[in-house]
Amino acid sequence: MPTRSLTDRLDGLAFGGDYNPEQWDEPVWKEDDTLMRRARVNLATMGVFSWALLEPDEGRYDFAWLDAHIDRLHANGVAVDLATPTASPPPWFTLAHPDALPVTPDSTRLTHGSRDTYCLAAPAYRSAARRIASALAERYGEHPAVALWHVHNEYGTLCYCDHTAAAFRAWLRARHGSLDALNEAWGTVFWSQRYTSWEQLLPPRVTQWHKNPGQALDFRRFWSDEIIAAYREQRDAIRAHSDRPVTTNLMLPAYQNVDLWALARELDVVTSDQYPSAPGPDAAADVAFHADRARSLGGGRPWLLMEQGTNTVYDRDRVLAKEPGDVLRHTLGHIARGSEGALFFQWRQSRAGAETWHSAMVPHAGPDSRIFREVAHVGEAVARLGELAGSTVTASVAVLHEADAWWALGVDGLPSADLDYHAALGRAHRALWDAGVTVDFAHPEHDLSRFALVIAPALFLLSDGAAENLRRYVAGGGTLLVQHASGYVDDRMHARLGGYPAAPLREALGVRVEEYRPLRRDERIALSDGSHGTVWSESLRAEGADTLAAYAEGMLAGAPALTRHRFGTGTGWYLSTRLDDAGYAALVARLLDETGVAPEAPGLPAQVEAVLRRAPDGRSWRVLINHRPEPVPLPEPARDVLTGITLAELPPGGCAVLRIT
Repeated sequence: MPTRSLTDRLDGLAFGGDYNPEQWDEPVWKEDDTLMRRARVNLATMGVFSWALLEPDEGRYDFAWLDAHIDRLHANGVAVDLATPTASPPPWFTLAHPDALPVTPDSTRLTHGSRDTYCLAAPAYRSAARRIASALAERYGEHPAVALWHVHNEYGTLCYCDHTAAAFRAWLRARHGSLDALNEAWGTVFWSQRYTSWEQLLPPRVTQWHKNPGQALDFRRFWSDEIIAAYREQRDAIRAHSDRPVTTNLMLPAYQNVDLWALARELDVVTSDQYPSAPGPDAAADVAFHADRARSLGGGRPWLLMEQGTNTVYDRDRVLAKEPGDVLRHTLGHIARGSEGALFFQWRQSRAGAETWHSAMVPHAGPDSRIFREVAHVGEAVARLGELAGSTVTASVAVLHEADAWWALGVDGLPSADLDYHAALGRAHRALWDAGVTVDFAHPEHDLSRFALVIAPALFLLSDGAAENLRRYVAGGGTLLVQHASGYVDDRMHARLGGYPAAPLREALGVRVEEYRPLRRDERIALSDGSHGTVWSESLRAEGADTLAAYAEGMLAGAPALTRHRFGTGTGWYLSTRLDDAGYAALVARLLDETGVAPEAPGLPAQVEAVLRRAPDGRSWRVLINHRPEPVPLPEPARDVLTGITLAELPPGGCAVLRIT
């Protein structure tokens, strides 16, 4: 285990990014040294995609080039986040082990030519990954430049090959114990699917129509465990030679098929990559969602932004540029919510290869450019924030987030394809962000007692233990909002009988759903309070709950749509449709008011972020980010750590870090 934190080794917050000097020559390296000093870079990620150079032939290593660059960075005052290169096996590996190439659900074997062309369950791949991790750690484990180990890159590639099938069978044996138990769990009596030998079991490959939902869910669980096992193998190989912290970078909400709570428990420090999917305030809200999630996965501990783009906003089929000042605003958005710095992909924009057009700290235009000037400005700002190292962020509101619930909404045969798990999470978080409230994410089986308000946006799958935990939370004084289509199935994907949601939760909510009624595309259903529902509706029976809004039309006219139930010393709310944006914002505002949860800095207008970081010694800082096009007066003048001056207002798009105590 690590003996010192990353920020202790860096003597402040981290700033830098992926560095790939192998793409360049010596004159560029010399310029890099100068520019890194100018930008206040103190941490560079190296080796992520360098397997072919580090191991040019199986078992033959070439570390001389990496030695030279690590020593050069160290002499220049830059520490190294040293990666294992296992996300991109070299051509010799796939030629020697074609069975280790990934296979798609339709049994197409992919070929070499991109990154992530491997099967994580292939023994040859796992063995090669352990070897290269061990060789790197043996050589660099005690190198004074190495401050952090970075295993792999953005784990997540799925495979359906025969190696996967064998590993899946072994996992199923361990999970279910017997074929009888598996058949019961998967409901194989339906469609004549009963299995009589383990050899008959396969991954959920392409088939005639709907795949078995229990099989599909178990495969996702299996692959998550396979990712975590592969990570642990490399981590343990590194720990045999080094005491520096070890991590792997998590990714966008729906990108990685992994239980992030389980993987995060294996990391010495949670690190994560974030690329906005929309510009402007939507990008800022996405930053907050990502940062709150990363902090929560680590149990509130400081975490690290491993990647962001200097000038990258993904918008479906195109990449948009960021607006001036976004680099600082997005960086501070992450730091405000607990990150111990900010790294980018990558240092210098590639002149060739698959990511030629991915933005970088030094763009194609070179240092005489807006982007590099902003990067240098942000580097100076981060360098001034070293005093924040080790401070943390707390929240009194939680949004429930669970991998099983996500995977359950991805199986075949559900009543509506519009039950989008991550969209529901993002919408709940966005409403709270708009209200100026800092949010934690939590697992439905966590101890929730410290939260005044908990929102469950999309718990289609809910285990018995989670249902009882939520009942206990409400009974103990908590306020819980459960949204439509929740608690419909248990952790085996079996439908709940007797009405939805799960019985313990029905007790806390005082309602019973008798019938689900998905709405047509673009259909809106009016409610008695003037709001409208979309996507979904339910025939809901109040069993002790008060009706706060009813359906105003159709067969559900007069039936409850939004309810509130006093249970124990708490309150359970149930929303049986997807409210329009204005209606949902009003509901969240009402919940915040009734639970006494106020914005972090009352009096500030919408789109002005305010987040508090607190140190163990009692010091605290309020990070303010103005996403508005006009200046915003501060409640009272305060000294800004970023500039050293006393501010009375935030300029348009401006930021400040105010020392409170």
